[in-house]
Amino acid sequence: MTRWTFVIAYYNEAGFLPETLAALATQTVPFRLVLVDNGSTDGSDAIARAFTAPGVEVVHLSEARPGKIHALETAMGELTTEFCAFGDADTYYPPHYLAEAERAFDADPRTVAVMALGVDASGQTLRRSIYSGVVTKLLSKQTHTGGYGQAFRTSALVEAGGFSEKLWPYVLLDHEIMQRVAKLGRVVYPFAFWAKPSPRRSDRRRVRWTLGERILYHATPFAAKDWFFYRFLGPRLKARGITHLNLRDKPWEAKP
Repeated sequence: MTRWTFVIAYYNEAGFLPETLAALATQTVPFRLVLVDNGSTDGSDAIARAFTAPGVEVVHLSEARPGKIHALETAMGELTTEFCAFGDADTYYPPHYLAEAERAFDADPRTVAVMALGVDASGQTLRRSIYSGVVTKLLSKQTHTGGYGQAFRTSALVEAGGFSEKLWPYVLLDHEIMQRVAKLGRVVYPFAFWAKPSPRRSDRRRVRWTLGERILYHATPFAAKDWFFYRFLGPRLKARGITHLNLRDKPWEAKP
Protein backbone atom coordinates (compact mmCIF):
# COMPACT_ATOMS: atom_id res chain seq x y z
CA MET A 1 0.00 0.00 0.00
CA THR A 2 1.29 3.44 -0.89
CA ARG A 3 1.74 5.51 2.25
CA TRP A 4 3.27 8.60 0.63
CA THR A 5 2.40 11.57 -1.54
CA PHE A 6 5.28 13.77 -2.69
CA VAL A 7 4.34 17.26 -3.93
CA ILE A 8 6.40 19.52 -6.17
CA ALA A 9 4.98 22.82 -7.39
CA TYR A 10 7.06 24.23 -10.23
CA TYR A 11 7.33 27.37 -12.33
CA ASN A 12 9.84 27.54 -15.22
CA GLU A 13 12.19 24.88 -13.85
CA ALA A 14 13.20 23.14 -17.09
CA GLY A 15 16.86 23.44 -16.18
CA PHE A 16 16.50 21.64 -12.84
CA LEU A 17 13.36 19.49 -12.96
CA PRO A 18 14.87 16.52 -14.87
CA GLU A 19 17.55 15.89 -12.23
CA THR A 20 15.08 16.23 -9.37
CA LEU A 21 12.66 13.79 -10.98
CA ALA A 22 15.48 11.37 -11.71
CA ALA A 23 16.43 11.44 -8.02
CA LEU A 24 12.84 10.80 -6.94
CA ALA A 25 12.69 7.83 -9.30
CA THR A 26 15.27 6.06 -7.10
CA GLN A 27 13.18 6.14 -3.91
CA THR A 28 13.00 2.77 -2.16
CA VAL A 29 9.32 3.02 -1.17
CA PRO A 30 6.33 3.50 -3.51
CA PHE A 31 4.67 6.92 -3.58
CA ARG A 32 2.29 9.20 -5.41
CA LEU A 33 4.01 12.14 -7.08
CA VAL A 34 1.86 15.25 -7.45
CA LEU A 35 3.38 17.72 -9.91
CA VAL A 36 1.71 21.13 -10.03
CA ASP A 37 2.51 23.41 -12.96
CA ASN A 38 2.12 27.05 -11.90
CA GLY A 39 2.03 28.60 -15.37
CA SER A 40 5.40 27.56 -16.77
CA THR A 41 6.38 28.87 -20.19
CA ASP A 42 9.76 27.15 -20.65
CA GLY A 43 8.65 23.56 -21.33
CA SER A 44 8.69 22.43 -17.69
CA ASP A 45 5.21 20.98 -18.04
CA ALA A 46 6.28 18.76 -20.95
CA ILE A 47 9.24 17.49 -18.90
CA ALA A 48 6.96 16.71 -15.97
CA ARG A 49 4.39 14.90 -18.12
CA ALA A 50 7.05 12.75 -19.73
CA PHE A 51 8.23 11.41 -16.39
CA THR A 52 7.52 7.80 -15.41
CA ALA A 53 9.13 5.49 -12.86
CA PRO A 54 8.35 2.07 -11.37
CA GLY A 55 6.42 2.35 -8.13
CA VAL A 56 5.49 5.97 -8.75
CA GLU A 57 1.93 7.04 -9.49
CA VAL A 58 2.15 10.47 -11.11
CA VAL A 59 -0.62 13.06 -10.85
CA HIS A 60 -0.39 16.20 -12.97
CA LEU A 61 -2.16 19.36 -11.88
CA SER A 62 -2.21 22.89 -13.25
CA GLU A 63 -2.79 26.08 -11.27
CA ALA A 64 -3.13 29.25 -13.34
CA ARG A 65 -3.12 31.65 -10.39
CA PRO A 66 0.50 32.78 -10.01
CA GLY A 67 2.19 32.00 -6.70
CA LYS A 68 3.50 28.89 -4.97
CA ILE A 69 0.87 29.07 -2.25
CA HIS A 70 -1.90 28.71 -4.86
CA ALA A 71 -0.15 25.67 -6.35
CA LEU A 72 0.20 24.10 -2.91
CA GLU A 73 -3.45 24.83 -2.12
CA THR A 74 -4.38 22.92 -5.27
CA ALA A 75 -2.17 20.01 -4.23
CA MET A 76 -3.86 19.79 -0.82
CA GLY A 77 -6.86 18.15 -2.48
CA GLU A 78 -4.66 15.24 -3.60
CA LEU A 79 -3.35 14.32 -0.14
CA THR A 80 -5.04 10.96 0.34
CA THR A 81 -2.09 9.02 1.78
CA GLU A 82 -0.93 8.63 5.38
CA PHE A 83 2.17 10.78 4.89
CA CYS A 84 3.03 13.64 2.55
CA ALA A 85 6.26 15.37 1.61
CA PHE A 86 6.81 18.71 -0.07
CA GLY A 87 9.86 19.43 -2.17
CA ASP A 88 11.38 21.86 -4.64
CA ALA A 89 12.11 21.30 -8.31
CA ASP A 90 15.82 22.12 -7.89
CA THR A 91 16.67 19.71 -5.06
CA TYR A 92 18.42 16.34 -4.92
CA TYR A 93 16.67 13.69 -2.80
CA PRO A 94 18.74 10.60 -1.90
CA PRO A 95 17.19 7.14 -2.49
CA HIS A 96 16.45 6.62 1.22
CA TYR A 97 14.69 9.97 1.63
CA LEU A 98 11.08 8.83 2.04
CA ALA A 99 12.05 5.57 3.74
CA GLU A 100 13.98 7.49 6.40
CA ALA A 101 11.06 9.83 7.05
CA GLU A 102 8.73 6.84 7.25
CA ARG A 103 10.94 5.23 9.90
CA ALA A 104 10.79 8.42 11.95
CA PHE A 105 7.00 8.58 11.76
CA ASP A 106 6.59 4.92 12.64
CA ALA A 107 8.96 5.23 15.61
CA ASP A 108 6.58 7.57 17.43
CA PRO A 109 2.89 8.11 16.61
CA ARG A 110 3.16 11.54 18.27
CA THR A 111 5.45 12.77 15.48
CA VAL A 112 3.56 15.07 13.12
CA ALA A 113 6.46 16.38 11.01
CA VAL A 114 9.86 15.08 9.94
CA MET A 115 12.24 17.76 8.68
CA ALA A 116 15.23 17.28 6.37
CA LEU A 117 18.36 19.35 6.88
CA GLY A 118 19.94 20.77 3.74
CA VAL A 119 23.48 19.77 2.81
CA ASP A 120 25.97 20.96 0.21
CA ALA A 121 28.35 18.85 -1.87
CA SER A 122 30.46 18.06 1.21
CA GLY A 123 27.52 16.58 3.10
CA GLN A 124 28.07 18.98 6.02
CA THR A 125 28.27 16.05 8.45
CA LEU A 126 29.37 18.12 11.44
CA ARG A 127 26.63 20.72 10.94
CA ARG A 128 24.01 17.99 10.60
CA SER A 129 25.32 16.30 13.75
CA ILE A 130 25.05 19.53 15.72
CA TYR A 131 21.58 20.33 14.42
CA SER A 132 20.04 16.87 14.69
CA GLY A 133 21.73 16.18 18.02
CA VAL A 134 21.48 19.50 19.84
CA VAL A 135 19.82 22.46 18.16
CA THR A 136 16.70 20.75 16.87
CA LYS A 137 16.12 19.03 20.21
CA LEU A 138 16.48 22.20 22.26
CA LEU A 139 14.48 24.22 19.71
CA SER A 140 12.28 21.47 18.32
CA LYS A 141 9.30 23.77 17.89
CA GLN A 142 11.22 26.04 15.54
CA THR A 143 11.89 25.55 11.85
CA HIS A 144 15.45 24.77 10.77
CA THR A 145 14.82 23.79 7.16
CA GLY A 146 13.13 25.17 4.05
CA GLY A 147 10.19 24.09 1.95
CA TYR A 148 12.48 21.69 0.03
CA GLY A 149 12.56 19.27 2.97
CA GLN A 150 9.29 19.05 4.89
CA ALA A 151 7.32 15.86 5.50
CA PHE A 152 4.05 15.65 7.43
CA ARG A 153 1.61 13.20 8.86
CA THR A 154 -1.19 14.13 6.47
CA SER A 155 -3.93 14.18 9.09
CA ALA A 156 -1.95 16.74 11.12
CA LEU A 157 -1.28 18.98 8.11
CA VAL A 158 -4.96 18.96 7.20
CA GLU A 159 -6.06 19.59 10.78
CA ALA A 160 -3.68 22.57 10.93
CA GLY A 161 -5.34 24.11 7.88
CA GLY A 162 -2.73 23.17 5.30
CA PHE A 163 -1.13 25.60 2.90
CA SER A 164 -3.50 28.51 2.48
CA GLU A 165 -3.12 32.02 1.10
CA LYS A 166 -5.97 33.08 3.36
CA LEU A 167 -4.00 32.02 6.44
CA TRP A 168 -0.56 33.23 5.25
CA PRO A 169 -0.05 35.11 1.93
CA TYR A 170 3.61 36.03 2.50
CA VAL A 171 7.04 34.47 2.06
CA LEU A 172 8.39 32.15 4.78
CA LEU A 173 5.33 29.95 4.31
CA ASP A 174 7.55 26.97 5.19
CA HIS A 175 8.08 28.48 8.65
CA GLU A 176 4.51 29.60 9.20
CA ILE A 177 3.01 26.22 8.35
CA MET A 178 5.23 24.66 11.01
CA GLN A 179 3.88 27.06 13.61
CA ARG A 180 0.44 25.54 13.08
CA VAL A 181 1.50 21.90 12.65
CA ALA A 182 3.88 21.88 15.63
CA LYS A 183 0.97 22.59 17.97
CA LEU A 184 -0.32 19.09 17.22
CA GLY A 185 2.69 16.94 18.12
CA ARG A 186 6.42 16.30 17.83
CA VAL A 187 8.73 17.63 15.12
CA VAL A 188 11.97 15.72 14.52
CA TYR A 189 15.15 16.19 12.47
CA PRO A 190 16.77 12.75 11.96
CA PHE A 191 20.47 12.86 11.08
CA ALA A 192 19.99 10.53 8.09
CA PHE A 193 17.12 12.59 6.68
CA TRP A 194 18.67 15.16 4.34
CA ALA A 195 18.35 16.76 0.92
CA LYS A 196 20.64 18.87 -1.24
CA PRO A 197 18.93 22.07 -2.47
CA SER A 198 20.35 24.16 -5.26
CA PRO A 199 22.61 27.02 -4.07
CA ARG A 200 21.45 29.25 -6.93
CA ARG A 201 19.44 31.73 -4.84
CA SER A 202 22.23 33.74 -3.27
CA ASP A 203 20.29 37.02 -3.26
CA ARG A 204 17.39 36.38 -0.88
CA ARG A 205 16.48 39.96 -0.01
CA ARG A 206 13.09 39.74 -1.69
CA VAL A 207 12.14 36.41 -0.15
CA ARG A 208 13.24 36.53 3.47
CA TRP A 209 13.11 38.35 6.76
CA THR A 210 15.64 40.77 8.21
CA LEU A 211 18.36 39.67 10.62
CA GLY A 212 16.47 41.30 13.50
CA GLU A 213 13.24 39.49 12.59
CA ARG A 214 15.09 36.20 12.39
CA ILE A 215 16.75 36.68 15.78
CA LEU A 216 13.39 37.57 17.34
CA TYR A 217 11.85 34.44 15.80
CA HIS A 218 14.40 32.23 17.53
CA ALA A 219 14.13 34.20 20.78
CA THR A 220 10.33 34.08 20.94
CA PRO A 221 8.96 31.16 23.01
CA PHE A 222 6.74 28.76 21.11
CA ALA A 223 3.72 29.85 23.17
CA ALA A 224 4.18 33.36 21.78
CA LYS A 225 4.92 32.37 18.18
CA ASP A 226 1.34 33.17 17.08
CA TRP A 227 1.99 36.74 18.15
CA PHE A 228 5.29 36.73 16.28
CA PHE A 229 3.80 35.56 12.97
CA TYR A 230 0.35 37.12 12.91
CA ARG A 231 0.77 40.31 14.93
CA PHE A 232 4.43 41.16 14.26
CA LEU A 233 5.98 39.55 11.19
CA GLY A 234 2.93 39.40 8.91
CA PRO A 235 2.18 43.14 9.08
CA ARG A 236 5.87 43.94 8.52
CA LEU A 237 6.08 41.73 5.43
CA LYS A 238 2.86 43.25 4.13
CA ALA A 239 4.25 46.77 4.56
CA ARG A 240 7.36 45.79 2.58
CA GLY A 241 5.30 44.07 -0.12
CA ILE A 242 6.97 40.71 0.47
CA THR A 243 4.25 38.24 -0.54
CA HIS A 244 4.45 34.67 -1.80
CA LEU A 245 4.63 36.09 -5.34
CA ASN A 246 8.22 37.13 -4.63
CA LEU A 247 9.12 33.44 -4.69
CA ARG A 248 8.61 33.54 -8.48
CA ASP A 249 11.55 35.93 -8.86
CA LYS A 250 14.63 34.29 -10.41
CA PRO A 251 17.43 36.82 -9.87
CA TRP A 252 20.06 34.28 -10.97
CA GLU A 253 18.73 34.34 -14.55
CA ALA A 254 20.34 36.78 -16.97
CA LYS A 255 18.11 39.70 -17.84
CA PRO A 256 17.76 40.74 -21.53
